[in-house]
Amino acid sequence: MNYLLPAAAALALTATSALAQEVVRMGTEGAYPPYNFINDANEVDGYDIDIGNEVCARAELTCEWVTNDWDSIIPNLVSGNYDTIVAGMSITDERDEVIDFSVPYFPADPSAYASMGEVDVASAVIAAQTGTIQASHVAETGATLVEFATPDEAVAAVRNGEVDAVFADKAFLQPIVDEDADLSFLGEDVVLGDGMGIGMRESDAELKEKIDAALTAMKEDGKMAELLAKWFPEVDPNF
Repeated sequence: MNYLLPAAAALALTATSALAQEVVRMGTEGAYPPYNFINDANEVDGYDIDIGNEVCARAELTCEWVTNDWDSIIPNLVSGNYDTIVAGMSITDERDEVIDFSVPYFPADPSAYASMGEVDVASAVIAAQTGTIQASHVAETGATLVEFATPDEAVAAVRNGEVDAVFADKAFLQPIVDEDADLSFLGEDVVLGDGMGIGMRESDAELKEKIDAALTAMKEDGKMAELLAKWFPEVDPNF
């Protein structure tokens, strides 16, 4: 997922080091499958969770998961409510001005439009999750943007006729389109961002070093490819 922090929301970074604490708190949304979601056992699950758990094991960190609504996920990292964001977050220049990112653990993910009929996305009313790079992209196209707090609400707006189409990560939309004969993809995929990374406070340089080393080792020894094959079999692991 692809949160954009408005300039007015940029907060002062906390000076507390995550590694000075006994537990590194891993922040995620828990509402964006297959990246992250709450499973039937009421536990966080998904590709992000598998990545985060493997990083913690390799970096010898004691970690716990914390869920947070998407629209405040960066401000609450900065203010110290947790120490990382592992939530399908795309690396962008705007975000990088406020927080640091690890090396990517997922390639730049295609976004897609889905609707219940043929529409001209350049002039249509398009739903997107608030504060995402998808929402920003729609606004830049000249289409009418309607933002929703969650991606599920954006999809529901298409189904109930409130908007013409939804624009979101294709990996999120794919199973929804596959299961709903009334929904279909429109036009070409759109690639946004520079891949997905783990977000951290800029003051946590030591934590970033440990996380980068773990992710790099996971890519080199094939563990990242194994997790990609589990959750995203169509994704090329050699990104």
